[in-house]
Amino acid sequence: MKKYMRISFYVVLALAVLLSIRCTPQVAPGNLVDGLDRQVTISTVPQRIVSLAPSNTEILFALGLGDKVVGVTEYCNYPDAAKDKPKIGGFSTVDIEKVVSLKPDLVLATKIHAKTVIPALENLGITVVALNPETLDDVLRSIALVGKITGQDQRASELVTELDGRIKHITDKTQNMSDEERPRVFYVTWHDPLMTAGQGTLSNNVITEAGGQNIASDITGDKTIDLETVINRDPQIIIVSVGMGTGEDIPWQYVMSESRLNNVRALIDSRVYKIDGDLIHRPGPRIVDALEKMALFIHPELFAQNKSGK
Repeated sequence: MKKYMRISFYVVLALAVLLSIRCTPQVAPGNLVDGLDRQVTISTVPQRIVSLAPSNTEILFALGLGDKVVGVTEYCNYPDAAKDKPKIGGFSTVDIEKVVSLKPDLVLATKIHAKTVIPALENLGITVVALNPETLDDVLRSIALVGKITGQDQRASELVTELDGRIKHITDKTQNMSDEERPRVFYVTWHDPLMTAGQGTLSNNVITEAGGQNIASDITGDKTIDLETVINRDPQIIIVSVGMGTGEDIPWQYVMSESRLNNVRALIDSRVYKIDGDLIHRPGPRIVDALEKMALFIHPELFAQNKSGK
């Protein structure tokens, strides 16, 4: 009887060890290159993380790291749990003292923080990793990088695989389209002044992958565009960003009420759509939701089964 008890004891012990190994966070990756091509050393798996951008926050929560997030921006509103986290200021107005007071062992930043915020934090001995995704593929790489840094490789891999599958469901049908098969798309980010997104923006990449032609593809970045230029390029589809800040759907109201746009093909054919600005402007997991909506707006004949509404 004692013999069997000893065997059972060792079996239980072995199982406990195996479970502890599986549940233990992976070892920190050491040296890595972040989204700004900076060499960063991660000495330990971070336990206290501050996010300086809503997209970073969404990635962290999607990887199940919400309990390790100790600070976010005032604009981090998704998921709901992010709203209850301590605030470190705005996206571009980071309160360095507040960040330091939260005692983070990792800060996730972006390109906008490169000149002042990142150097200030690193001079105080805080580890900073910057993410700078400009395409859908970059977003997937950013998720994988955060997973590696935080010991969530497996969860990141599963999320990337799922998102990549959804992306390919769209791009398999659009990647070989000719210019004639790609409708002219005007994406409105603001109305006063009239603004849009050109080359080098995530929005432009989403429009292209969804099977459209961005009428502003000859400009770079988020820029103003002349109304006459828009009219002359006669977009077949207009997609308007709504819900950002206090603007709500004012840009959409502008498009619908601007008489000079009445003869544009998109207005004639009633192909003016709204899209949540948080979806398409945040390079996080929900960018794939934006791609699916864009694909539906641009090619309803191909993606009507995924219909999510105008």
